[in-house]
Amino acid sequence: MDTSAVMGVLYVYVLSLLPSFEARYAVVAGSLLGVELPLSLAASLLGIATLSLILPLVLPYVDKLAEKLSRSHLGVLSRAGRLYLYYVERVRRKAAKYTEKYGFIGLIAFVAIPLPGTGIWTGGIAAHILAIPRHKTIIALLLGGLISLAITATPLYASQFLHQ
Repeated sequence: MDTSAVMGVLYVYVLSLLPSFEARYAVVAGSLLGVELPLSLAASLLGIATLSLILPLVLPYVDKLAEKLSRSHLGVLSRAGRLYLYYVERVRRKAAKYTEKYGFIGLIAFVAIPLPGTGIWTGGIAAHILAIPRHKTIIALLLGGLISLAITATPLYASQFLHQ
């Protein structure tokens, strides 16, 4: 694999880690950038796995840090803490209708919907806020992320198949 292909795969992986963008759009970006679809898909899958495993472990610490920052007098950092806490509250309101009514399946569905404001990041925060057990959260994020990726990657595979 040449250097540009490696950089393309790395770029897709980094995009797959971004909130709201995630793997579902990273695979599309990879395709637009000329990254081979199987490589783009592999990088996106790695992003799903990374977020699904890391977010449930890290979020409790992020909340504590954001609370401390929001109470500080550190200008930009204080605003960042308040912005994070605002985002968390927004996620709580948005995801509650899915997770309270449908629980684990609702969390999977919420993560799977490939629209801005849903996804692994938002689902991970919602699961944390709603105290869904960590092992269930990881499974729901993985499954929802895979479904979301399948929804966006299927047309890419179909178009590639039709153009051969």
